[in-house]
Amino acid sequence: MLTLPGVAVQVQIYESSNSLLYRGIREQDNQSIILKLLKENYPTAQELIRYRTEYEITKSLNVPGVVQVYDLQKYQNRLVMLIEDFGGESLSYWMQHRQFTLSEFLQIAIKTTEALAQIHAANIIHKDINPGNLVLNPTTGQIKIIDFGISTQLTRENTTLKNINSLEGTLAYLSPEQTGRMNRCVDYRSDFYSLGITFYELLTHRLPFESTDPLELIHCHIAKQPIPPHLQVEKLHADGKFLERGIEKIPPVLSKIILKLMAKRGKNGIKVLTD
Repeated sequence: MLTLPGVAVQVQIYESSNSLLYRGIREQDNQSIILKLLKENYPTAQELIRYRTEYEITKSLNVPGVVQVYDLQKYQNRLVMLIEDFGGESLSYWMQHRQFTLSEFLQIAIKTTEALAQIHAANIIHKDINPGNLVLNPTTGQIKIIDFGISTQLTRENTTLKNINSLEGTLAYLSPEQTGRMNRCVDYRSDFYSLGITFYELLTHRLPFESTDPLELIHCHIAKQPIPPHLQVEKLHADGKFLERGIEKIPPVLSKIILKLMAKRGKNGIKVLTD
């Protein structure tokens, strides 16, 4: 168990390939906090730099829609980040434990979009929008964006062709330009694409492109059009299947908005966001 001076660490709450998350109490003011610790006992210089960059970017975003960070401390050979705990869990968690109504979805969508607008106004591209990085407190209705580990303090970023194992971001939510196979810059619209996939999954409880083959997923992001969310639900019903937690009736106009978020290319090669 993690031990840190001035913090009563209570329980480990999450483990990823790179990090361990704990919930604890800051003893000086009895404040509940989250501790995010680099997982490897001997992280590389690149991992340490990335952690410091995540801390600095998050610290600079003093806005309601972004989780606050309090401190970054050394812990043995690693770094540990002290983060705000506002009583929320990720949307990935909530999708497995509760049913959202259409009204609740709309509130989540509005607040998430407002939070993303605050980030873009600071000239930061998040680059990893997905349900695991959106944290909701259903009692207060607060939703905050977390994990700026691969974020960029730029309005545009050039990408190059990379090995599939070195792509940044979560593959199921990755924008076409983030694959490095489009000869296009990554900019704020890349976050919109990932947001569209996130909303699609919240509504239907399915991803628009379901494949376990990474190369096939990349092809889908680049070239394949998704089934509109409302038609996805209708198709499931026609096949005699019913949604366990998805929204049964999705307005076509909402489908249209989500497909615009996920638009790939217009005639001029620019991602289409409006008619």
